[in-house]
Amino acid sequence: MRRKYSDRSDTTSKPPSKSPGFPPSIFNLTTIALLAGVLVLGIGIGIALSSTATFTPSNVASREYIDTKAPNPEICVQYGASAVVMDARLFVTFNPFNVYVAQPNMRPGCVLRQNNWAILEQQKLVTSEQERECKNRLNTFGYTGDLKGDKPDIRCIYQNEAAQNFFVNQPGAVSQPQGTDRF
Repeated sequence: MRRKYSDRSDTTSKPPSKSPGFPPSIFNLTTIALLAGVLVLGIGIGIALSSTATFTPSNVASREYIDTKAPNPEICVQYGASAVVMDARLFVTFNPFNVYVAQPNMRPGCVLRQNNWAILEQQKLVTSEQERECKNRLNTFGYTGDLKGDKPDIRCIYQNEAAQNFFVNQPGAVSQPQGTDRF
């Protein structure tokens, strides 16, 4: 059966259909203003609480605190720099390729300047061969444990010149005064 089409167009308008989703009452101005007020209030409370926090050596690792915890602190501060030593194990699988990191072990340590290696040699903690190998690679020695103890862990370590301290010279950061470099 054939339909007949008329030339008249339907001039009656239909109300727009409602789209599925949130009811329109959720997005009214009052609700938006209330949510914005709660957000601003939350930020204000967070700032107020953070500005009243006290920073002590027990909750912040200050340089002075690390210096006192270094092995042989008097030697370390005079002939090198105190450090936090992290030992971590990496496990690499190849089929499939994945990298796993074990929980790091952190302990106090010390990094000696190259011109102060005589301290280690005098106590017969490193040999002249170890010194030569370390010096040839332009490295230095770092250690954990007491130098006068049973077995301090002394290693030839490499200074990574490409490493950057992203906490220094950033907007809002306190800069280190000129001439206070440890090395």
